Amino acid sequence: MLRRLASLVLILAAVVAPTCAQDAAVVAFEGVTVVPMDRERTLPGHTVVVRGDRIEAVGPDGSVVVPDGATVIDGRGKWLAPGLAEMHGHVPPPSAPAELTEETLFLYLSQGITTVRGMLGAEGQLDLKRRANTGEVLSPTLYLAGPSFNGNSVSSPEQAEAMVRQQVADGWDLLKVHPGLTRAEYDAMAETANTLGIRFGGHVPAEVGLEHAIASGQETFDHVDGYAEALDASAGPVDPARLGDLVRQSRAAGVWIVPTMALWETIYGALPLDTLRAYPELAYLPPQQVEGWVGTVEQIRSGADYDAEAARRLIEGRDEILRALHAGGVRILMGTDAPQLFSVPGFSLHREFPRMAAAGMSPYEILHSGTALVGEYFADEDTFGVVAPGHRADLVLLDADPLAESANLAEIAGVMARGRWVDRADLDARLDALRSKYASN
Repeated sequence: MLRRLASLVLILAAVVAPTCAQDAAVVAFEGVTVVPMDRERTLPGHTVVVRGDRIEAVGPDGSVVVPDGATVIDGRGKWLAPGLAEMHGHVPPPSAPAELTEETLFLYLSQGITTVRGMLGAEGQLDLKRRANTGEVLSPTLYLAGPSFNGNSVSSPEQAEAMVRQQVADGWDLLKVHPGLTRAEYDAMAETANTLGIRFGGHVPAEVGLEHAIASGQETFDHVDGYAEALDASAGPVDPARLGDLVRQSRAAGVWIVPTMALWETIYGALPLDTLRAYPELAYLPPQQVEGWVGTVEQIRSGADYDAEAARRLIEGRDEILRALHAGGVRILMGTDAPQLFSVPGFSLHREFPRMAAAGMSPYEILHSGTALVGEYFADEDTFGVVAPGHRADLVLLDADPLAESANLAEIAGVMARGRWVDRADLDARLDALRSKYASN
């Protein structure tokens, strides 16, 4: 794919070069309404001081000393919330062009995402995590699953055990489960993971089944597909008694759900292809990637096995399952599976919010699922997810109240990742550069 040299230079410079505000050791937000996310409340007229990658002080204006030489950001008329998380995201493998990887990471950040749990690792990707988490690349903080456990990568229980041990030794943050494992292979993986203290999550292999996966200590269940399969949701209305039992098991086991509802609506045909193609955020991606998505959706929907009515029932069943999980107190984590079909990094999160609201989640509960609750999930790794002293300085400055409406999370005036501040003008310049780059191809 040919690219104009000027556009390439502009993008690389935009992704790598820090701004003056980011270079400052101390940043202070003054006169801002803090959305702390320790509980459902806002704190008007506050000052927040950040030193390095940590929040140093939070208090009413006049009660917090702003150090000399601090970069001061006027927060009057704005809201300061914790940065968001993409808890089922992907980043390109090391074999991908470096600029594509940097662009992907920036797209997450541009939409207020300051933490990404990458759910499909590739050999060599841990170096990207190091570079991202030390600020060499403008990026959210990364937590990465290793290469997946699936029917192609694992052929015996012994191999499953060895693979767990190797991924622990390599330093991956968690194990990713895909379909295809036999029950014996899954059990060997789970037992070894539990012994060595590494978490695992993702899909539910058909031979394993949801209840056995819950009992085995699988921590996250992504896409709700394991529940849909256990309840045979595509066949019609789910059995409420059976659903209630699964909800109770899930809550008792302390599992986490990463729904990715919008993606599955795309896969199963809830939106016309013309609507998907009109998403404005597609302008920030390589045209070949977008056309590849178009071809995939066309292939799915035109296949001999595609049943539009069964797809409609499945989507309705998934909605019912998520409503029941939320109502039953099972913890929901924000996530979209980006970048996948028409699920653009960062932007896809804002398309997920209406689905979460439809499941009965309030604006506070939606924001909680991507901030304080994520901090709880990663509590053994770091302290973040709340606007409070000692927390990692992951923040999003908003032009509207996110507790009034979740759509206001898109009204971004600036983003701070590990103390590095990127204002609206900088975000727009980088996005404009991406748009220009791909419009020229």
